[in-house]
Amino acid sequence: MRAIRRQRLAVVLFVVAGATVTLTFALLALRENVNLFYEPAKVVNGEAPLGVAIRAGGMVVDGSVVHDDTGLGVTFSLTDHRGNDFDVRFVGVLPGLFREGQGILVAGELDEQRVFQANEVLAKHDENYVPPELHGIAEGGADIDAQAS
Repeated sequence: MRAIRRQRLAVVLFVVAGATVTLTFALLALRENVNLFYEPAKVVNGEAPLGVAIRAGGMVVDGSVVHDDTGLGVTFSLTDHRGNDFDVRFVGVLPGLFREGQGILVAGELDEQRVFQANEVLAKHDENYVPPELHGIAEGGADIDAQAS
């Protein structure tokens, strides 16, 4: 009987250890792939971390879009129309719906100068759609949902 109990205990301990290792690896993988969303106010106020993959969103400031000499690099500002603006730098092809005054989401990192270095720009919607993260950001801080109706 003692041999059977030891064998059962060994199996239980092996299963618990395996589950612990699996759970640890799963949590580590999830932690590395989490992109937190930050509004312009949080980016401007220093609440967004530097050098960490994050997402941010806002409205493209009119007159802020500047293309560099290569044709692929672009710098623009995002705002929440409440006085919170930050600069975004992106190298690549912009989405076809990207334009000034458009609500967009960017994915990337903030550098030491607090310029958002975007590796992805999302503007895949028509002029009436507003991403859930951007509800409430409109001209003068008015609610976008109220303007649409």
